[in-house]
Amino acid sequence: MKIWRDLAFSGLLIRLNGESWAASDAQQPLVASTGRKPNIVFILSDDQDLHMDSLSYMPFLKQHLTDYGTTFNRHYCTNALCCPSRVSLWTGKAAHNTNVTDVNPPYGGYPKFASQGFNSAYLPIWLQEAGYNTYYVGKLFNAQTVDNYHSPHAAGWTGSDFLLDPYTYEYLNATFQRNHDHPVSYEGRYSADVIAEKAYGFLEGGLRSAAQKPFFLVIAPTAPHSNVHINDNLIDGNFTEKSVIQSPPVSAERHKHLFADAKVPRTKHFNPKEPHGVSWISRLPEQNETNIDFNDHFYRSRLRALQSVDEMIDSVVSRLQEAGALENTFIFYTTDNGYHIGQHRLQPGKQCAFEEDINVPLVVRGPGIPEGLASDIVTSHTDLAPTLMRLAGTALRDDFDGTSIPLTAPELQEAVETRQEHVNVEMWGIIMSEGKYGSVLYPNHTYKALRLVGQDYSYLYTMWCSGEHELYDLVTDPYETHNLLAHDTSNLTTFALPYIHSAEAQAPLNLPTTTFSTAHTPNNTTFNPPLIHLLPRLDTLLMLLKTCKARQCTHPWEILHPAGDVRNLHDALRAEYDDFYERQQQRVEFSRCEKGYIKESEGPEGVVVWRGVDEIGVRGGGRWEHLV
Repeated sequence: MKIWRDLAFSGLLIRLNGESWAASDAQQPLVASTGRKPNIVFILSDDQDLHMDSLSYMPFLKQHLTDYGTTFNRHYCTNALCCPSRVSLWTGKAAHNTNVTDVNPPYGGYPKFASQGFNSAYLPIWLQEAGYNTYYVGKLFNAQTVDNYHSPHAAGWTGSDFLLDPYTYEYLNATFQRNHDHPVSYEGRYSADVIAEKAYGFLEGGLRSAAQKPFFLVIAPTAPHSNVHINDNLIDGNFTEKSVIQSPPVSAERHKHLFADAKVPRTKHFNPKEPHGVSWISRLPEQNETNIDFNDHFYRSRLRALQSVDEMIDSVVSRLQEAGALENTFIFYTTDNGYHIGQHRLQPGKQCAFEEDINVPLVVRGPGIPEGLASDIVTSHTDLAPTLMRLAGTALRDDFDGTSIPLTAPELQEAVETRQEHVNVEMWGIIMSEGKYGSVLYPNHTYKALRLVGQDYSYLYTMWCSGEHELYDLVTDPYETHNLLAHDTSNLTTFALPYIHSAEAQAPLNLPTTTFSTAHTPNNTTFNPPLIHLLPRLDTLLMLLKTCKARQCTHPWEILHPAGDVRNLHDALRAEYDDFYERQQQRVEFSRCEKGYIKESEGPEGVVVWRGVDEIGVRGGGRWEHLV
């Protein structure tokens, strides 16, 4: 009989089937009672949205994973682009530490991954060292081609069958390369079905040897990515509008009739009357009905392409169950990045810092994981490698930029109070939409962004290489339609950050200065600190995160306040820190826009560290030192 679990994280107790029990008594193992290391199946879709309801069209995902596992509502990619996101996922490192920031050379793709040394330092190698057989089917990285797949071969896999460019995204003309064999074309066959067959073969092999060695299997179909015809085997530094031909994703013949009436959800920010955002986004035209009709067709095509992925989930779970291995197997479902269609007037695509692009699905099922739970703790793709290492029972690396994701009920309850609240988001280079309309190449799509989520606040703060800024309060503005830093807003008549740190900052600021409590928050009211105090805190946090490494990335408040008395934005907003944040810190800025990560073009770096009040004990008379 199915067991439903309802975890009430707002209190001290967790409810299970209507009965209360103390979290301290709820220690659940992460592995089955056999004591064997668990198997891990990792299903990675491509460009799948969370905010356009794609999961609602996947009944097997719900039946097998959502209902029997935990959904992480606030899971984020840290770079909303395929290859950089996947490299971060498999290395546990932020893109500024992998220096893989694009899908093609010279700034990204498989050649960049290999040249940076990660072919000998990423997850499958570490799992093999932990005693696992490792298998991969589908898309590994962009720019892994029919010409360079052996230069070098992707290391760390007991068995592999990779999709290769220039045919990776051609649903009916895919080329695969198995182990160290030569590439094989599957022209005329539906690529997701080919991936399924290959995945089941590796799964059977893993199950046969599971008593001696556990297995890690990655299944990475290209659905629901657009269908892409790449005109060159390798695009190396010369990408133009003519480099590729993009069209809606293709479904299997058996799914072509589905969802005939489905449309992109008509949310408040869908094709708005007034433009949103900054930079090139703020200049997008309103879409006409012909454009919208095509984009609805594009949306339906995505949903249809996902049906083959949903069928894979059903088949994988059925095979694990038949083999008696399901209870000792963790199953992860996620995607590399999110997607937008029509929101903020955007044509189909990704790469933005808006919630559609960075907030992505993550569902986990396995031994000890609560069933039917939706958690709101903040997690990111850099947390997945540490999580998988922990499940494998091996020590975590001290250079991870992420932390292991809490999976058991007591861990999840504790994480409500202790888990980090931030995600560092970054992007470089160019962007081009994937639809029929507006497939224009936009340069200077380089930015640093901070996503900060607390129990009573939720912000997106973005600094573009052009010098433009965005700040959205998602508590009051969940669709990110009102930039609090727009020059014509009534509550901000002078933009704060560029001059708070300048000589002119000694003059009174033309910003809201309502007298608040010592935490700059009115008693018994909604959290709403004045921008004059909020912005410097957010900017300082982003300054630290944009070049962070290891613990700087996972515990930034601890780095800024080593005494441990600041753990979140609420703590940082105490008035005693006003001078520390508002006048002593450098500000995030770029010296120029680049197509990739060039450190010298990304402005100043380093933050000032708080070292406590001075000997006299005067409020605001703190001591600090500079941290590079």
